[in-house]
Amino acid sequence: QALPVAVYMTDAEGRITFYNDAAAELWGCRPQLGSDKWCGSWRIYWPDGRPLPHDECPMALTLKQGKPIRGVEAIAERPDGTRVRFLPYPTPLWDGEGRLTGAINLLMDITERQEAGIQAARLAAIVSSSDDAIVSKTLDGTITSWNAGAANIFGYEADEMVGQHITRIIPPDLHGEEEQILARLRRGERIHHYETIRVAKDGRRVDMSVTVSPLRDESGTVIGASKVGRDISERKQAEKLQRLLTQELNHRVKNTLATVQAIASQSSRHARSPADFVRSFSGRVQALGRAHDLLTQTKLRGAEIMELVRDQVLLGQKHDPRIAASGPALMLDAQSTTHLALVLHELATNARKHGALSVPQGRLCVSWQVQTNGGRDLLLEWKESGGPRVHAPKWRGFGSTLIERTLEAHGGETSMIYDSEGVTGRIRLPLPQESEPRFERQGPSREARAAWTNEQTSSQSTGLSGKRIILIEDEPLLAMDLESSLTDIGCEVSGSAGTIEAGKLLVAAANCDAALLDVNLAGNPVDELAAALTRRNIPFAFVTGYGRAGLPAAFRDALVLAKPFNDDQLRAVLEQLLQPSTAVVQFRQKR
Repeated sequence: QALPVAVYMTDAEGRITFYNDAAAELWGCRPQLGSDKWCGSWRIYWPDGRPLPHDECPMALTLKQGKPIRGVEAIAERPDGTRVRFLPYPTPLWDGEGRLTGAINLLMDITERQEAGIQAARLAAIVSSSDDAIVSKTLDGTITSWNAGAANIFGYEADEMVGQHITRIIPPDLHGEEEQILARLRRGERIHHYETIRVAKDGRRVDMSVTVSPLRDESGTVIGASKVGRDISERKQAEKLQRLLTQELNHRVKNTLATVQAIASQSSRHARSPADFVRSFSGRVQALGRAHDLLTQTKLRGAEIMELVRDQVLLGQKHDPRIAASGPALMLDAQSTTHLALVLHELATNARKHGALSVPQGRLCVSWQVQTNGGRDLLLEWKESGGPRVHAPKWRGFGSTLIERTLEAHGGETSMIYDSEGVTGRIRLPLPQESEPRFERQGPSREARAAWTNEQTSSQSTGLSGKRIILIEDEPLLAMDLESSLTDIGCEVSGSAGTIEAGKLLVAAANCDAALLDVNLAGNPVDELAAALTRRNIPFAFVTGYGRAGLPAAFRDALVLAKPFNDDQLRAVLEQLLQPSTAVVQFRQKR
């Protein structure tokens, strides 16, 4: 009775003659001695769930066959519905004369063992099918298991890694990190989700999020570790892209604000009255807005030239019988789109105020073609006819200067012919953008400004008077506004450029005191130009909307003029730049 294992006995006919308390507990009931046969279980099943008749149970077979039955599992169902998986050991009993007198059966409850096996099988299935890398190792770092997820991420099969040291997939500069982790594991600590780098078989560096748990033996002693690692390379790339997009958005917004500021400044300088300023400024900002609408439709990749012409010349009208446009399909890049939009706006505004579109019988024909002659050039012709007689203007207004400077920034050119038939404008715009440096400078119209206000601007900083500055800026409006602001504070503009190649020539030939350098020219970094200025000992400041994080790595400590800016901020940067103690920015040493 005191045995902790279920035991019972039967006579030769199978009637139960004895059972202990452990057997009664396993069965969930107490059978009648001398009458109940074969087994005390209420119901019995095979391991696959099929009913097992009592007279076919292992004990019955032992009595019928006269031999022990081994290796057969069964399931006993108690009256309350609970089930116990057991392993029987029925053995026949013989008397001294060799006659069968009965049998004894020992029942081993293997329910917990079976559940543990099921759990182990489930865990093994999870490990083998997981996309995550699941690796176990000893406390000295030797790999003991390596699942399919690890093989997919790192490129090593299990037979290549089991028995190898874990540092095989750890970059040399992170071996110290692994030693710290092993030390924490020996103390029984669990390391939750830390981000690190691993190296794949092909040499790729893989961003990983790793959780490490200690493995213990039956006594609770830590004997190893289990690592679960998730490849977060895509997430890291997405985060990097998000940061890049945020920086780019910040740059574009600040650039747009700086452009609007420049439009306002230049429009005010050339306006004859406040009302004239409102009209010209509003029209130019609206032209810029329409160009950005077109860019938004293509996710800022560019705009179709026909749509651009229709947008800027028709001003939202579906049709105007006086206007004709023709030419091949051509997608302009984002920068060319905004610049050409302002050029077309100025031409259309003049045509509506003074030219062919100011009268019903006037006509305007806009045509273009792409010429390939050692490069690709957009040739656009603006031809007015049937309008009032026109004459060449006596003074250069903002519109004329804007057209000329915008095209110069792209290495293009324009010519305007005024005759009795009307205005004819011919524009050449290189595709893609390539330009030559322009060292001459077209000053603003002081006469127009004086008609609006009698205020005379003079240099507020005598320390800047006569200082020669060169500009490298790819936004024509910003370059024009910078030139005006520099002139207002007493500086001289020695030259300007809008591309990398033009900037190199300008820096090489420049005789100046300082330079203002846009941090990005048509999407290209300006590291070479910054280095060239440094070699020539020309102090310079970056003009940017990106912030200091967007500066070339070797020049992160340079002065920055953040877009948009005012004259006071420009003056402060130049004064700091031109102080006798100001040193040229030195290259950061690469390690």
